[in-house]
Amino acid sequence: MKNQLKIGAILSYVNILAGLIVGLGYTPVMIRLLGQSEFGLYSLIGSLVAYLSVLDMGLGNTIVRYVSRNRAIGDKKSESELNGLFLAIYSVIGLITLIVGSILYFNVDNMFGATLSADQIERAKIMMILLIFNIAISFPLSVFASLMQAYERFIFLRIFNIISVLLKPIIALPFLFMGYGAVTLVVTATIVNIACLLTNVYYCFKYLNIHFSKGHFEKAFLYEISGYAFFIFLNAIMDKIYWGTGQFILGMVSGTIQVAIYAIAMQFMNMYMQFSNAISGVLLPKVTMMVTNGATKKELTMLMIKVGRLQYIVMSYILIMFFLLGYEFLYLWAGESYLSAYYMILIIMVGQFISLIQNSGIAILQAMNLNRYRMTIYTIIAVINIFTSFQLAKLYGGLGCAISTSVAIFFSTGLIMNIYYYKKVGINIPLFWKNIIHMLPSAFILIIMVEVFKLNITLEYNWKYFIIKTLIYSIVYFILMFIIGMNSYEKNIIKKFFIKR
Repeated sequence: MKNQLKIGAILSYVNILAGLIVGLGYTPVMIRLLGQSEFGLYSLIGSLVAYLSVLDMGLGNTIVRYVSRNRAIGDKKSESELNGLFLAIYSVIGLITLIVGSILYFNVDNMFGATLSADQIERAKIMMILLIFNIAISFPLSVFASLMQAYERFIFLRIFNIISVLLKPIIALPFLFMGYGAVTLVVTATIVNIACLLTNVYYCFKYLNIHFSKGHFEKAFLYEISGYAFFIFLNAIMDKIYWGTGQFILGMVSGTIQVAIYAIAMQFMNMYMQFSNAISGVLLPKVTMMVTNGATKKELTMLMIKVGRLQYIVMSYILIMFFLLGYEFLYLWAGESYLSAYYMILIIMVGQFISLIQNSGIAILQAMNLNRYRMTIYTIIAVINIFTSFQLAKLYGGLGCAISTSVAIFFSTGLIMNIYYYKKVGINIPLFWKNIIHMLPSAFILIIMVEVFKLNITLEYNWKYFIIKTLIYSIVYFILMFIIGMNSYEKNIIKKFFIKR
């Protein structure tokens, strides 16, 4: 099992890398072959139907937790009864998905009739049918992936995740080159997804000897499961509101062109968040152990500072590099028609920066059972964000959605949560920011150096100069950070990294 955990962790990073490669390599080809309007239609329907995925209600994590507990105590009977319960629940959710999806399908004209042509409406309906079917059948079949996680079969799961990520563009590209459109992309994605899910089913029955049976459960136990799943479910809904509502709103008020541009911005934001989560995902288990063992407020503060500084080094690097080179990259990567995405991405990056360097705080809240306040604030601000995004989208298109989302994230997960960490949790937030502020000069020095360089030398936009500038700016950033910003702990990490090589 140690190998499963170790190799599974490595494969998780490989999966992230595969997603980044596909995103950066496949997307520009796709948007050029589809065209901006067709890509916008594809993104719009995908973001709309994706709302149905929240019907999972946090039960995926719940399966892993409770099946793992039964495995630990060796209760096979309870395990099979629990498996049967979750399969039944997910089957019902699948049926609900079909019903809700049907309602969406029959209201496509009402939602997008003002901004989509009759031909686009017809293609949108075809894609919706396929995507709704995909999600509906995925719910009962996803039980098996959760069971594999509970049995710690991480290697098989991660490998098939990677295969799925790579297969979708490999299968879709020949069809795109032959002139097929967005509907074909949905068909290929559906086939690959269902094939991978059925493989999980086969693995569970063949190698894990999984059983399902009908059982009777105490009300207290069902309440316990519901309580555990609720906040995971609520978090999923809020994430969908923050990151999926913009495309839906733009589809209603602006049309597919703005949706396409905003979809590119959201793709960059997903990649940006992955880098932060990759760091916190490695370090966060330690937070839970510390809280469980009665760590002091000072110890939690020092851990939050240590993790936050490491996240700052990476996240500020990405933010600064995008500020300096993002416009040029978008011009080369996606084309001139997507350049307005630069301002959308930059605005949201700045608004989310605080939350991405304080991810360890979320783990502290969960371990101390204080996550309810965070989710309450998150929910209130998310609902407000829907209304402000709608109004600003009418005036400024995708830029309006970006401004609304950025401000909402800054206040909810940034400003308000910092006050809560300080007043209620006992984290020394002034000390945290004192440590972060000491790292700022290296970033400002690099920006000033680059702006002075731009005043004296103008280079044309091409991949050769872009790569050269990226390498030079990166080297200068990390040298400045090493000399000015890093403490001894961080410098030792860098030294050990190079000594091993």
